[in-house]
Amino acid sequence: MSESSNRKWVYLFEEGSGEQKSLLGGKGAGLADMTRAGLPVPPGFVVTTEACNAFYSNGKQFPEGMWEQVEAGLRAIEEKVGKRFGDPANPLLVSVRSGAAFSMPGMMDTVLNLGLNEQTVQGLAEQTGDLRFALDAYRRFASLFGEIVMGVAHEKFERVMDRYKARTRGGRDTDLEPEQLREIIAAEKQIIFAEQRGTAIPEDPYEQLRVAIAAVFNSWMGRRAVDYRRVHRISDELGTAVNVQAMVFGNMGAESGTGVAFTRNPSTGEKALYGEYLLNAQGEDVVAGIRTPNAISQLQKELPEVYKQFASIAERLERHYRDMQDVEFTIERGHLWMLQTRTGKRTGAAAVRVAVDMVHENLIDRATAVQRVTPEQLDQLLHPTVDPNNDATVLATGLPASPGAAQGCVVFDPDEAEEMARGGAKVVLVRQETSPDDFHGMVAAQAIVTARGGMTSHAAVVARGMGKSCVSGAGQLDIDYGQQQFSVDGTVVTKGEWITVDGSTGRVYLGQVPTVQPTLGTDFTELMSWADEFRQLRVRANADTPHDSQVARDYGAEGIGLCRTEHMFFGDERLAAMRQMILADGVGAREKALEKLLPLQRKDFVGIFQAMAGLPVTIRLLDPPLHEFLPNLQELLEELSEMKLTLQRSGSIREMDRLLDEIDEKRRLLQQVERLRENNPMLGHRGCRLGLVYPEVTRMQTRAIFEAACQVQGEGIIVKPEIMVPLVSTAEELRNQADLIREVAREVTGEYGMTIDFKVGTMIELPRAALTADKIAEYADFFSFGTNDLTQTTFGLSRDDSGRFLSLYVEHKILPDDPFQVLDPDGVGQLVRIGTERGRSVKPKLKVGICGEHGGEPRSIAFCNEIGLDYVSCSPFRVPIARLAAAQATLSREGEMIKEASA
Repeated sequence: MSESSNRKWVYLFEEGSGEQKSLLGGKGAGLADMTRAGLPVPPGFVVTTEACNAFYSNGKQFPEGMWEQVEAGLRAIEEKVGKRFGDPANPLLVSVRSGAAFSMPGMMDTVLNLGLNEQTVQGLAEQTGDLRFALDAYRRFASLFGEIVMGVAHEKFERVMDRYKARTRGGRDTDLEPEQLREIIAAEKQIIFAEQRGTAIPEDPYEQLRVAIAAVFNSWMGRRAVDYRRVHRISDELGTAVNVQAMVFGNMGAESGTGVAFTRNPSTGEKALYGEYLLNAQGEDVVAGIRTPNAISQLQKELPEVYKQFASIAERLERHYRDMQDVEFTIERGHLWMLQTRTGKRTGAAAVRVAVDMVHENLIDRATAVQRVTPEQLDQLLHPTVDPNNDATVLATGLPASPGAAQGCVVFDPDEAEEMARGGAKVVLVRQETSPDDFHGMVAAQAIVTARGGMTSHAAVVARGMGKSCVSGAGQLDIDYGQQQFSVDGTVVTKGEWITVDGSTGRVYLGQVPTVQPTLGTDFTELMSWADEFRQLRVRANADTPHDSQVARDYGAEGIGLCRTEHMFFGDERLAAMRQMILADGVGAREKALEKLLPLQRKDFVGIFQAMAGLPVTIRLLDPPLHEFLPNLQELLEELSEMKLTLQRSGSIREMDRLLDEIDEKRRLLQQVERLRENNPMLGHRGCRLGLVYPEVTRMQTRAIFEAACQVQGEGIIVKPEIMVPLVSTAEELRNQADLIREVAREVTGEYGMTIDFKVGTMIELPRAALTADKIAEYADFFSFGTNDLTQTTFGLSRDDSGRFLSLYVEHKILPDDPFQVLDPDGVGQLVRIGTERGRSVKPKLKVGICGEHGGEPRSIAFCNEIGLDYVSCSPFRVPIARLAAAQATLSREGEMIKEASA
């Protein structure tokens, strides 16, 4: 007997535990936990994630011994419920549901009422005394099995249902009579038979179960599941479990129903039951948004005893898991059954409030609260909202399914949404309701709007999980996919027109509506104060203006990690002076032009020093090549040609003289542009190389910095300037520039009779600099790794051009991530590590940080924390995210050390 056949592939719910998420999946582990706690859970078993992985390893064949264990699991369910699977007189029906270790709502497949055929449907009718119910269950099974297992498009079954519902008085599925249901079942079977070229739904219930389990395994590698995992960075290697569970029925009349609820509001975090239910329905009706459900509070009036029991169980589950729960339930003839509990998806605002409230409720500690909120959720809080004072046209109002404001062009097809977004367009996906097959379009869209569905519909849950704005159940929308338009009260909006979606209020506006920055509340402030208690990394900001500096400080920045002085040279007056300096003939003319720039630079530095009073400000000297400040070569050539044509048409001598002077001046400018033009400017005459060739530029910038520092310090404000020399590749380059900086500093402070506490350091952005950091450190007070350029020079990739193919590298797993978005730990990261270690071998207290885009990216921040950097620097609006990520990196590292010590 092989090792595979002896392996345990199937666990009864009572055999598992909540600690086995990786083996049983989140859903299976939750069902096991609830079963062991004595909650009302229909009996069932879990086919493990290991079986799924073995299925793929075995050429999509079940591993040896698995099916026999499934049959044994079925016998255990039969004994508990007193029914027999496939018995025509007393049939057991089961549901087959996916369940990965990480929640992936709606991304994989579910089949309900499995076990029905032409014989067992009659037995079910006699067993329950309700023919209509039995036929309704059968038509649901036929459509789900046809869609999930046999691959028939859902819309084909939906069209049949819509046609028959239109013939009823109420227009609802609950109004369908038994004879109509028989006709629907026959139509569904005919569709399947035609689509599958003569293949029908198996009549043998065991064969139904076998192919349904295989279909769930197959759905793990389906497009929507793969897309979801890519967005949420979940490994493909985990596999999905399969939950097989005795069916309980919410479609057995007025005292039956089904629902989905959260133990707290997933949009706001308010501590109150939040959810929806439908009477006389099955679970897919609520999640799919086919019928608009009732708020869970209404259940207290309709079935008060059931509501009381449910509220008690929901509270018990939350206290057990110490987190907000997302639960599914079914009521069968007044009896409550719990079908699922899992950690609830939530918005950024809800995540922060729930974490803070649970600390105050003594459910969790501060460290857990800090780890509970993801950086992506915190980012949502910083998104803009619709200006409440706008006078835009409100097209429709639906349910505020996922907060935030977003704008885009209307698109109705998820494939088209993805294609347009890939081309740079901003789109809003508008659908009757979304299904898991729409996921790739939802990822691409700025926002989602649906005409049907509730607060727990597929669109709502997925949008909240991704932090996208969503309005669901906007019933006023009359969507016409064929004409690619929707209409509301006579207003027609076609594909490509702009709309604005306010997911916080549920409003959909015509056109682009102004937005405003959000106001952060006390929960945010409290959570961030806890994060600051735990983190070791300091967090600075990249800021070039006094305004950006103040924004950064307001968000908790502990200094400026990168002030790009070249950004101060743009603007008509400044750019003219900069061009005059570049075009100057000789040092004297250059210095004269620089005299115009000095007071402008000094003024900027004064504002930044005032905003960052008492905090360090790292100022990078001029870095880009000079041609960036000059007109585009092609544009100059075109302007010169146009001027020559104008000269030929001119009839006035005075006009001709003026044009000749302008042409002469334009030619001189063109000559200078051609002279400065480089084939590879990013590796050319830039950074410290400019300062070495034109020391007067370094001198002017340094004088502006120290004059500003002296002025502000004279106002009683502490200043801490740090002058950073860019693009150093040898120690001698830094020595040359550092000597000049210190010389000018002595001159200026002597003139003002002051002492300024300052540092001189360098930006490590070339591999050679990292490898020779021990030599460079002799002349440096600090290192700041410019990881943008270091990534370019390490990979040999142009950041501007590689966007054309890097996405393909990530998609085909040639690279795990875009290295310009996530710091490459194996290459670029090792250079950062080596540079830090070698620099500190010479100066043990050398201050080291990073200031590239990676400074605000959570995984990159974790790497910086691991190798012992002092700080990260990022854009002002990512400062809170960096603060949180730095705290989580410290807590995660401490947790790993505790595990290693205990092992």
